[in-house]
Amino acid sequence: MNAIEVSRKSSVMTITLNNPDRGNALSPSMVQEINQALDRAEAKSQALVVFQGAGKHFCTGFDLSDLADVDDDILLSRIIQIELLLARIWSAPFLTLALAKGRTFGAGADLVASCDRRFAQTGASFSFPGAAFGLVLGTRRLGERIGRDTAQNLILSGGFLSDIDSLKAGLLHDLVSLPDEIEALIETETVTARRLNEVTRRQISQALNPDIAALDNDLANLVRSASVPGLKKRIEDYRASVMAAR
Repeated sequence: MNAIEVSRKSSVMTITLNNPDRGNALSPSMVQEINQALDRAEAKSQALVVFQGAGKHFCTGFDLSDLADVDDDILLSRIIQIELLLARIWSAPFLTLALAKGRTFGAGADLVASCDRRFAQTGASFSFPGAAFGLVLGTRRLGERIGRDTAQNLILSGGFLSDIDSLKAGLLHDLVSLPDEIEALIETETVTARRLNEVTRRQISQALNPDIAALDNDLANLVRSASVPGLKKRIEDYRASVMAAR
């Protein structure tokens, strides 16, 4: 089974994260397949790319199913690949849209924050727990979406944002639930995405994301944080604390 499913309709590409048994957690194969899909989106001059998840949840973060078998270096490499993917989505030459649902945590919540247009089904919740095991991932981008103080409080507290709180904070543009609402949303966003030609869309994207140094600094901050020895142990300790709190 592929880690994602990709469909295209006219100028819209839909990428469905497709490992619901693992909460659509981002595995190395899923990251690779998303990048390949984005390559095709650029080659086909798609106007809109939609991200959604199969099953109950959009994306529950890193896939740590093989944590016992990897070391710090492998984890660092995987985390870097996720940051590069998030930066690519953030600065994409086409409109990007996230449709979240259920638990949307960690790198999954960062994926939502990286998209231009951000929606969720009623009942979704968001959390950014990476700082609990020493990772600085997506921090600047989250701050741009919801403001520095709100982002700082959310990251430091390790708290959750409900669907309504996410809407109030600016992480989401709106909540949708019914299939007809979702279909109408995609149609509206498609019209918006297609209003300008491809060249203009790329120019607008470049104008809104002019500071390549900021993306490089995001990566540097992540690498510095993840390179502190004991990354695997910190993740294991965090998982144990979460389990103990249940």
